[in-house]
Amino acid sequence: MIALLNVHASRRQDLREPDILQTEPVVAVTEYEDSFGNACTRFVMPPGEVRLYNSFRIEDSGELDPIAPDAQQAAVEDLPSNVLRYLLASRYCETDLLLNTAYGLFGNTPPGWARVQAICDWVHAHVTFGYSFARSSKSAMEVLAERQGVCRDFQHLAIAFCRCMNIPARYATGYLGDIGVPLSDSPMDFSAWFEAYLDGRWWTFDARHNQPRIGRVLMATGRDAADVAITTSFGTAILKQFTIVTDEVHPALASAG
Repeated sequence: MIALLNVHASRRQDLREPDILQTEPVVAVTEYEDSFGNACTRFVMPPGEVRLYNSFRIEDSGELDPIAPDAQQAAVEDLPSNVLRYLLASRYCETDLLLNTAYGLFGNTPPGWARVQAICDWVHAHVTFGYSFARSSKSAMEVLAERQGVCRDFQHLAIAFCRCMNIPARYATGYLGDIGVPLSDSPMDFSAWFEAYLDGRWWTFDARHNQPRIGRVLMATGRDAADVAITTSFGTAILKQFTIVTDEVHPALASAG
């Protein structure tokens, strides 16, 4: 099994407690970094029930996702070579099939930040969220046809539209607590958002919530959800249960332990 259950390297300096994936029963694990820069753990699962768990504290700025309305997209020929793969079709983002639709919807929008925001606005307005709509095989084309899904589906459609408009876009997954927003009645879960490459850097966008948020903790990025699955098993493995808790801790309480 391969697990992507640790925070991303870009947030390690913010950890205030070790972020160590543990197994029950204890098995030998190997840690490595994949081609996207994600922290991965590989191990052989013994027969029977196995529990994976970890817990940590991480310091956050407490600021909203940054906004840069003047950020511009680069011409394809000027993009860094390692960014080009985020323009290509991938497992859940069929840019070849969505190209005409994307140009019809967004061809007249201003390029750059405004275009990415227009894509987020459209997806947010035209796709209905619901956990009952989840399907592991659902692609961006199917989201467009069905107009419903979970957070990953919103992001896949937005990513595909961005790529169709020659804006590099990548899938992101991590923790997103209810900080600065009304508490949700839904159980906590891993969240998905996406990043668009503008003005030489990656910026956070979220087609599901479509508003800047506080306290995103990035775990992994990739072309789409296939690259950042929380676990990938080579053999039969049935997920029986998982529980996520993301709580804000006051700095004074955190320092006191």
